[in-house]
Amino acid sequence: MNVEYREEPCRSALNQVQGMGFGWSLNPYMGCVHRCTFCYVRAFERRADRPSDDRYGSSIRVKTNIAEVLRRELARPSWQREGVVIGAATDPYQPAEGRYRLTRACIEVLGAAATPIQLITRGPMIVRDIDVLAAAAKRAKVGIMFSIPTIDPEIWRRTEPGTAPPQQRLRALTQLVEAGIKVGVGMAPILPGISDKPELLAAVVRAAREAGATGIWANLLHLRPGTKEHFLAALERDWPDLLPEYEQRYARGEYLPAAQTSPVRDRVRKLA
Repeated sequence: MNVEYREEPCRSALNQVQGMGFGWSLNPYMGCVHRCTFCYVRAFERRADRPSDDRYGSSIRVKTNIAEVLRRELARPSWQREGVVIGAATDPYQPAEGRYRLTRACIEVLGAAATPIQLITRGPMIVRDIDVLAAAAKRAKVGIMFSIPTIDPEIWRRTEPGTAPPQQRLRALTQLVEAGIKVGVGMAPILPGISDKPELLAAVVRAAREAGATGIWANLLHLRPGTKEHFLAALERDWPDLLPEYEQRYARGEYLPAAQTSPVRDRVRKLA
């Protein structure tokens, strides 16, 4: 897929977040070349009248001045050093970061301002920034969450076509932990009938433990409009026999009921 990179300055760096369990987010890039079939950001793209189908990820906005804007925002007297999540809407270590180094620059700024950081990624490139992450961790809390919903090679290839293999993420996790940084594994989204088999869940938990992960959590797939259409089209292509089951499961809403999610999450907790 040909990708267009649009270098566009931003007016603000920090985004105030409602109803997400954290107050502030930061995204050096908008759009993601990972093209995960289940990506929840597709729903936000659709609401913003931007493409949520196969075109998503073909155009990436690069916020070239984000570190400078962030520095000004953190210098305001009103800033209370609240935690900032990097990567809530797009992966901060997708390939563009190798060239632009915006995530690295933002970590340096946040560290200098003693601001807690939580970073979510599927990108092993993060090991390049062990030095600035370790420096930031000396001044405020730093936590990394590697998203690894499965280590099954076939499921990974079909659902996360633009990402690094899970084993590469696990090796990166080990390097970060050895540098003294807390790194957990997020098993999300777990796909009903695909990646929720007991042996597949156990394989991820075992691999995370062997890699040195400091925590693990799990959540099942939710399908909002925009994500739902794209995911079901991919499901019809790759697992057509499961399409009727998914249409039935998600007919009443974007989230599965607790009766379907709790047993899977409980199993992961017991495995951990």
